[in-house]
Amino acid sequence: MKSINPYLNFDGETRDAMTFYAKCLDAELVIQSFKDSGMESPPGGEDRTIHAMITKGNVVIMASDTMPGERLVKGNNVWINIDCTDTAEQDKLFAALGEGGTVVMPLADQFWGARFGMLNDKFGLGWMFNCNIQK
Repeated sequence: MKSINPYLNFDGETRDAMTFYAKCLDAELVIQSFKDSGMESPPGGEDRTIHAMITKGNVVIMASDTMPGERLVKGNNVWINIDCTDTAEQDKLFAALGEGGTVVMPLADQFWGARFGMLNDKFGLGWMFNCNIQK
């Protein structure tokens, strides 16, 4: 197995969400709409995102919009965990991705020997931030 990557779906918010995530993570972003790809789409779907990808090193997050009229249920079944290298990075990412969102669990030392916190961002996605504490 080479890797496991989260693939996210949005209802017309993919461009905004992935642009926000790329900025917060200081990552590279590639976005392609249905129109850009030359693929047919239902009326009103031309500008929806057929594929978006954020990359930073070997980290990859992909996403797309649903088809117009397709029901999307935002839920708590997708969390993205970021294993931070140090607490300064953890603080920076927690603040950036938490902008306009809701803290679920503030950053705090945990029993497994790490500093950990969770939040839901302004697009409804859950993020977990783990940083092992050096002993």
